Amino acid sequence: CTSPHRVVSLLRSVLRDVHQSPEQLRVLDVGAGNGMVGQELRAIGAEHIVGIDIIPEAAIATARDRPGVYDAYHVADLTDLDTATDAELAQDRFNCLTTVAALGFGDIPPLAFMTAYEHIRTGGWLAFNIKEDFLEGADDTGFSRFIRGLIDAGAIRMHAYRRYCHRLSVTGDRLFYVAMIAQKVKQTPPEVAARVHD
Repeated sequence: CTSPHRVVSLLRSVLRDVHQSPEQLRVLDVGAGNGMVGQELRAIGAEHIVGIDIIPEAAIATARDRPGVYDAYHVADLTDLDTATDAELAQDRFNCLTTVAALGFGDIPPLAFMTAYEHIRTGGWLAFNIKEDFLEGADDTGFSRFIRGLIDAGAIRMHAYRRYCHRLSVTGDRLFYVAMIAQKVKQTPPEVAARVHD
């Protein structure tokens, strides 16, 4: 899977365009899995990287395969954060949210993404990808509707949108994803949040 490299490279390119150093990034990596995205972020010099995943085995795999990539790694449900984890995330002053190869499949519901989004400072970056089909109406998780809601409400500003081959399927077909880089303009507007809770 090429997605971790593709998404982080696109983020780095956008940062270069706006004359911002990757070394200023304080990243919340949602659906961190085994740390592939964290490793890419570390390679571009991100200052502080925190992973979060609902699956305990993901944290174990990261500690085994990529020790030291994350400054902290939380096993937590973003749709039902405990007070201590929520407070710890708030103290990290994140200015970047990444989530790669986990959206639109129901792995990370829109409510979880919205909760993570609320932990990102205004002016911070969003770097994520989604299967191309899900942008064309095949997403029944509501994630693409949530992103469109943020765009329409002026809550995020899109900076880059790139289609690429994520990997080959077992039958040899090319599976296309879209990487997106956006900047947070404001918190989730109430009307957009209400649709997430529906």
